[in-house]
Amino acid sequence: MIIAVYSAKGGVGKTTLAVNLAWASAALSKRRTLLWDLDAQGAASYILGQEPLSKGARSSITRDGDAASLIKPSNTAGIDILPADDSLRSLDYAFHDLGKRKRLAKVAAELERDYDRIVIDCPPGLTDTSDQILRASDLVVVPVIPSALSQRSLDVIKAHVARKKGPKVTLAPVFSMVDRRRAIHQAELEKHKGWPTIPMASAYERMSDLRAPIGELLPRSAAPVEAVAQLWRRIERALNK
Repeated sequence: MIIAVYSAKGGVGKTTLAVNLAWASAALSKRRTLLWDLDAQGAASYILGQEPLSKGARSSITRDGDAASLIKPSNTAGIDILPADDSLRSLDYAFHDLGKRKRLAKVAAELERDYDRIVIDCPPGLTDTSDQILRASDLVVVPVIPSALSQRSLDVIKAHVARKKGPKVTLAPVFSMVDRRRAIHQAELEKHKGWPTIPMASAYERMSDLRAPIGELLPRSAAPVEAVAQLWRRIERALNK
């Protein structure tokens, strides 16, 4: 099962959510878990203890390379990582020239042989790469900050998916970076009462400094960790259906 964490815009907590969902998969569900970092910035790779050591990420996808050979153990038990590097910056051009709309899905199917769950940290934007990821994924988690602009970004993604032919991917919006003291956040939460919420917390910001998922930094009873755990339980139920 492949879970993509995707947003058309940056700055919505996408990468920290991807890392934390990978942690929940490994630590809470005891799944064999791979985090596939497809964002050229490599933030998820960095948090999980990897530096961009090679330039093979793009060619492993587009040139019949061996993506599995690039997989490394992370600094968190139970999570392997397929790290990003600068070569992914031109992945869109490569997909466009290649003309194979299911190329990434083919690579993902090969990786699935060794893992129960693959979590993809996606690059932001509506691009050829995002189209490839949408085709390959079983579930797409879309972090949304409770604001009009972020909500509009979700609407753009929904419209884009609706125009695509073939099987429709399941989009799962999640409120991210929620501050319940703010009136605009409270108003959006009231409009979408059924959406999961990830609160604003300084511990999420410390993840990049300490290079660890939230579950490694705080007790499991802490509110930020419990928010991730609740979201993961909902994802598992959705996948099991």
